[in-house]
Amino acid sequence: MKLREVAERLDCRLEGDGEMEIVRVASIRHAVAGDLTFLVNPKYAAQLSETRASAVILGPSSPGRNDVPPAVAVLRAGDPYTAYARALDLFTEPARPAAGVHELSAIAGDVSLGADVSIGPFVTVGAGARIGSRTTIYPSVVIGPGARIGDDCVLHAHVSIRERVTIGHRVILHDGVVVGSDGFGFAKQPDGTHLKIPQHAGVVIEDDVEIGANSAIDRPAVGETRICADTKIDNLVHIAHGVVVGRRVLLAGQSGIAGSTTVGDDVTIAGQSGVVGHVRIANGAVIGAKSSVTHSLQPGEFVTGNPAIDHHEWRKASVLFRHLPELKKRVEELEQHIAELEERLAECRTPPGTR
Repeated sequence: MKLREVAERLDCRLEGDGEMEIVRVASIRHAVAGDLTFLVNPKYAAQLSETRASAVILGPSSPGRNDVPPAVAVLRAGDPYTAYARALDLFTEPARPAAGVHELSAIAGDVSLGADVSIGPFVTVGAGARIGSRTTIYPSVVIGPGARIGDDCVLHAHVSIRERVTIGHRVILHDGVVVGSDGFGFAKQPDGTHLKIPQHAGVVIEDDVEIGANSAIDRPAVGETRICADTKIDNLVHIAHGVVVGRRVLLAGQSGIAGSTTVGDDVTIAGQSGVVGHVRIANGAVIGAKSSVTHSLQPGEFVTGNPAIDHHEWRKASVLFRHLPELKKRVEELEQHIAELEERLAECRTPPGTR
């Protein structure tokens, strides 16, 4: 593709030869002639002068043209990261399998299939399920009875959609995702055993949600578990029964949310963080990595730590934590010094004849 065409499709301002051919997108370090590269993170700016790429995506004005080798063209973008993402899409061949139902799949007789659905081998679809148009289902996916899957979805290998789960449009579920698994609910009995609480309520995944590999979304006993539109969930994330996750939420890998918690819109939960049950995380809150949230958060609140506290206070505490051995030693020395002073003071107050 000609660079001028790339610039037009990415809505970038071109600085340089627009007739050169671009064949792929590559990193600054690995790019060669014919490649389009990009600079988003300033820590890689030093590599810009050495890149062998044919063109680079940069911000509106910085770095300057003098920071780029003369032979390298520049595409100026208002948002370089978005332009980079769109460029990747331009040079990625669609890998969607051909439409049709593979002969080695097992589809119940009353399943409703939309137009141009692609179903791979060893897929099982239960009675009364409905699959929307242009949805792609890769091998070994299991879709339970009564499940509803919208248009233009992608279900990668070994995804499990349990009975009566509802999936919206343009949802992407990566390998091993389980939607509708039983919530963790047990009633302790007088003899110490645990009685299972039946988990038969619904799970709803709204439009444009993406869920990473081996993540699990549990169903509750009553009510529903809901993941709202445009939320993105990383690998190995657990959403417990009865949780409501708002719109445009980002949940990083190995994070977890306990039962009956509500997460507002535009919340960010970083990796390996956990949220207890029955709390509310308000709109725009941010939870730092490896944090344990034990209480509700206010709109826009940023917390980190275990237990989670205000992020700025946590940073101050982290600095002090490194000095605890030194501070402990200092305190012990001061205590010893105070004890010696108190002993001398007591001697001074004792009458001479009683010593």
